[in-house]
Amino acid sequence: MSASLGLYRLQLVDRQIDRTRVQLDTIRRTLENDSELQQALRELETAKTNHHRAGNALNNAEAEVKAQKIKIEQADASLYGGKVQNPKELQDLQKDIVSLKKHLSTLEERELEAMVTAEDEENNLRSAQTKLELMQARLGDEHKKLLADQSVFSIKLDQLAEEHEAALAPIENDLLQIYESLRQQKRGVAVSEVSDNSCASCGATITIALQQNARSQKQLAYCPTCGRILYAN
Repeated sequence: MSASLGLYRLQLVDRQIDRTRVQLDTIRRTLENDSELQQALRELETAKTNHHRAGNALNNAEAEVKAQKIKIEQADASLYGGKVQNPKELQDLQKDIVSLKKHLSTLEERELEAMVTAEDEENNLRSAQTKLELMQARLGDEHKKLLADQSVFSIKLDQLAEEHEAALAPIENDLLQIYESLRQQKRGVAVSEVSDNSCASCGATITIALQQNARSQKQLAYCPTCGRILYAN
């Protein structure tokens, strides 16, 4: 594989990332013009976070109560199972059971509090969702489409980020530094394909010898006019 091919492939991904970010930024600016909608979106995200935390807290509380009950059952089994005969050990077991049951009461109180909190956060989440849905209905199809597009582009950006990492892997650091520097200088286009013996970016004629250099596996060739890296397939 030529040195420029890896950079060309990386640029194809980077250009898609650039375009997707521009599209997302345009949508964001449009949506931000409606502060009421943004507030509703923030409230929904907060409600989702709080609902998730409350659910986790309830699960943890339920698990602690269950584990404590198992400990009590095991202690009861030891106390009444007949295996322990020593009076001192029996007395210690009784004390342990009293302590375990006392702690169980504390855990059950926490579980009840967690259940109440989880129910409140469930109601808050539903309320926030309803509020946003009513607002979106009022704003009409335009904002609904923008929000749907925003979701699609966000997913696409995540996918492109993975593709970027894959394209980045085989490229040596020194070549990557050159590429990144040219991207900044050349409005995002560091690599130019040779098409019909010409630089696709500036139209300059590219000699056969220079095209051969552009196919090198180790070195880069540059357009004599615009200075971009040349890629020749």
